[in-house]
Amino acid sequence: MASFLEQKLAELRKREIERGSTLVGPHRDELQFFVNGYDVQTYGSQGQQRTTALSLKLAEIELIKQEVGEAPVLLLDDVLSELDDYRQSHLLNTIKGSVQTFVTTTSVEGIHHETIQNALLFEVSKGTVKE
Repeated sequence: MASFLEQKLAELRKREIERGSTLVGPHRDELQFFVNGYDVQTYGSQGQQRTTALSLKLAEIELIKQEVGEAPVLLLDDVLSELDDYRQSHLLNTIKGSVQTFVTTTSVEGIHHETIQNALLFEVSKGTVKE
Protein backbone atom coordinates (compact mmCIF):
# COMPACT_ATOMS: atom_id res chain seq x y z
CA MET A 1 0.00 0.00 0.00
CA ALA A 2 2.79 2.42 0.85
CA SER A 3 4.46 1.88 -2.53
CA PHE A 4 1.11 2.44 -4.30
CA LEU A 5 0.64 5.73 -2.45
CA GLU A 6 4.21 6.81 -3.15
CA GLN A 7 3.71 6.05 -6.85
CA LYS A 8 0.44 8.02 -6.99
CA LEU A 9 1.96 10.96 -5.11
CA ALA A 10 4.88 11.05 -7.56
CA GLU A 11 2.53 10.86 -10.56
CA LEU A 12 0.29 13.66 -9.31
CA ARG A 13 2.92 15.92 -7.76
CA LYS A 14 2.89 18.49 -10.56
CA ARG A 15 -0.93 18.66 -10.68
CA GLU A 16 -1.13 18.92 -6.89
CA ILE A 17 1.29 21.86 -6.88
CA GLU A 18 -0.68 23.56 -9.66
CA ARG A 19 -3.98 23.08 -7.82
CA GLY A 20 -2.60 23.81 -4.39
CA SER A 21 -4.25 20.71 -2.90
CA THR A 22 -3.69 17.00 -2.63
CA LEU A 23 -5.45 14.70 -5.07
CA VAL A 24 -4.76 11.32 -3.51
CA GLY A 25 -4.42 9.87 -0.02
CA PRO A 26 -6.34 8.43 2.92
CA HIS A 27 -7.70 11.86 3.89
CA ARG A 28 -9.69 11.82 0.62
CA ASP A 29 -11.74 8.81 1.77
CA GLU A 30 -10.03 6.55 -0.74
CA LEU A 31 -9.62 3.69 1.70
CA GLN A 32 -10.36 0.12 0.72
CA PHE A 33 -11.13 -2.66 3.16
CA PHE A 34 -10.95 -6.34 2.37
CA VAL A 35 -12.58 -9.33 4.05
CA ASN A 36 -11.14 -12.68 3.02
CA GLY A 37 -9.53 -10.98 0.01
CA TYR A 38 -12.75 -9.32 -1.23
CA ASP A 39 -13.37 -5.58 -1.36
CA VAL A 40 -16.09 -4.92 1.22
CA GLN A 41 -17.49 -1.96 -0.70
CA THR A 42 -18.06 -4.08 -3.80
CA TYR A 43 -18.78 -7.56 -2.44
CA GLY A 44 -19.78 -7.03 1.19
CA SER A 45 -23.33 -7.12 2.47
CA GLN A 46 -24.79 -3.96 3.96
CA GLY A 47 -24.10 -5.43 7.42
CA GLN A 48 -20.48 -6.16 6.52
CA GLN A 49 -20.03 -2.65 5.15
CA ARG A 50 -21.56 -1.11 8.28
CA THR A 51 -19.45 -3.37 10.52
CA THR A 52 -16.30 -2.32 8.67
CA ALA A 53 -17.14 1.38 9.13
CA LEU A 54 -17.91 0.82 12.82
CA SER A 55 -14.65 -1.09 13.30
CA LEU A 56 -12.78 1.90 11.92
CA LYS A 57 -14.65 4.22 14.32
CA LEU A 58 -13.85 1.97 17.28
CA ALA A 59 -10.19 1.94 16.28
CA GLU A 60 -10.25 5.75 16.14
CA ILE A 61 -11.69 5.84 19.66
CA GLU A 62 -8.86 3.63 20.94
CA LEU A 63 -6.26 5.84 19.24
CA ILE A 64 -7.78 8.99 20.76
CA LYS A 65 -7.85 7.31 24.20
CA GLN A 66 -4.15 6.48 23.88
CA GLU A 67 -3.14 9.92 22.62
CA VAL A 68 -5.39 12.15 24.76
CA GLY A 69 -5.93 9.96 27.78
CA GLU A 70 -9.71 9.98 27.63
CA ALA A 71 -12.35 8.65 25.29
CA PRO A 72 -14.35 10.93 23.03
CA VAL A 73 -18.15 10.85 22.93
CA LEU A 74 -19.41 8.31 20.40
CA LEU A 75 -22.45 9.21 18.30
CA LEU A 76 -24.21 6.32 16.56
CA ASP A 77 -27.02 7.44 14.28
CA ASP A 78 -29.48 4.60 13.58
CA VAL A 79 -26.80 1.94 13.13
CA LEU A 80 -28.46 -0.75 15.23
CA SER A 81 -31.34 -1.16 12.79
CA GLU A 82 -28.84 -2.01 10.04
CA LEU A 83 -27.10 -4.74 12.05
CA ASP A 84 -28.18 -8.30 12.72
CA ASP A 85 -28.52 -9.49 16.33
CA TYR A 86 -24.95 -10.85 16.46
CA ARG A 87 -23.41 -7.61 15.19
CA GLN A 88 -25.62 -5.51 17.50
CA SER A 89 -24.49 -7.53 20.52
CA HIS A 90 -20.85 -7.38 19.48
CA LEU A 91 -20.97 -3.59 19.02
CA LEU A 92 -22.79 -3.00 22.29
CA ASN A 93 -20.43 -5.32 24.20
CA THR A 94 -17.46 -3.49 22.74
CA ILE A 95 -18.62 -0.02 23.79
CA LYS A 96 -20.21 -1.06 27.09
CA GLY A 97 -18.64 0.90 29.92
CA SER A 98 -15.77 2.21 27.82
CA VAL A 99 -17.12 5.24 26.02
CA GLN A 100 -20.04 7.60 26.52
CA THR A 101 -22.38 6.89 23.63
CA PHE A 102 -25.45 8.52 22.15
CA VAL A 103 -27.48 6.14 20.00
CA THR A 104 -30.40 7.18 17.83
CA THR A 105 -32.85 4.60 16.58
CA THR A 106 -36.41 4.45 15.38
CA SER A 107 -37.21 1.71 17.90
CA VAL A 108 -35.56 -0.25 20.69
CA GLU A 109 -38.00 -3.10 20.16
CA GLY A 110 -36.10 -6.29 19.47
CA ILE A 111 -32.85 -5.00 20.99
CA HIS A 112 -32.37 -7.22 24.01
CA HIS A 113 -29.00 -6.18 25.36
CA GLU A 114 -28.15 -5.04 28.88
CA THR A 115 -26.48 -1.88 27.54
CA ILE A 116 -29.81 -0.74 26.08
CA GLN A 117 -31.79 -2.02 29.06
CA ASN A 118 -29.60 0.04 31.44
CA ALA A 119 -29.42 3.12 29.22
CA LEU A 120 -31.17 6.39 29.77
CA LEU A 121 -33.80 6.46 27.03
CA PHE A 122 -35.45 9.51 25.51
CA GLU A 123 -38.27 9.50 23.01
CA VAL A 124 -38.66 12.30 20.48
CA SER A 125 -42.14 12.64 19.03
CA LYS A 126 -43.41 15.60 17.01
CA GLY A 127 -40.55 17.76 18.27
CA THR A 128 -41.12 16.92 21.93
CA VAL A 129 -38.51 15.08 23.99
CA LYS A 130 -39.60 12.93 26.91
CA GLU A 131 -37.71 10.50 29.15
